[in-house]
Amino acid sequence: MIDITAHRNSLPSARLFIDARWPAVAAAIQHLCAARRRSLRMVDAECGDGRLLLQAARYARAMGFTAIEARGIDADPTAIRGARAAAAALRDPAIGLVFEATDLLTALAEEAEFPADILLWAGGAGSRPHIADAAAAAGRIVIGGAAPRLPQRAAA
Repeated sequence: MIDITAHRNSLPSARLFIDARWPAVAAAIQHLCAARRRSLRMVDAECGDGRLLLQAARYARAMGFTAIEARGIDADPTAIRGARAAAAALRDPAIGLVFEATDLLTALAEEAEFPADILLWAGGAGSRPHIADAAAAAGRIVIGGAAPRLPQRAAA
């Protein structure tokens, strides 16, 4: 387990813990950190106002990642405008944030060409199977409304 006591000031606020996915997001970031990764690419499909992705990026930075690429996608242009405004307040050269109003399936197909380390989305495998399949191809660690899919450990 990773000691995060030194990063207490940059941990997510209590408001974020309302998102049931946060424990899985934090665990995935810790998993990659324990694997001595220093760069990270995350995608949040159906990101809404981008709060979860922004907090995940901040948390990854606090955990020692030095290059963080984060992409939020949502079909709602109003939500994306809000996410972009929130992202503008984050001034850290190690964190690159992009929020796009676009079609979910098209964006996930683009991501499948070079899967993200962590892919977040609001649904679960049973809710929209065609999107679940696209999400599974677009991320190595997929965190949705259902249990996260973590990468398999290589055989020793």
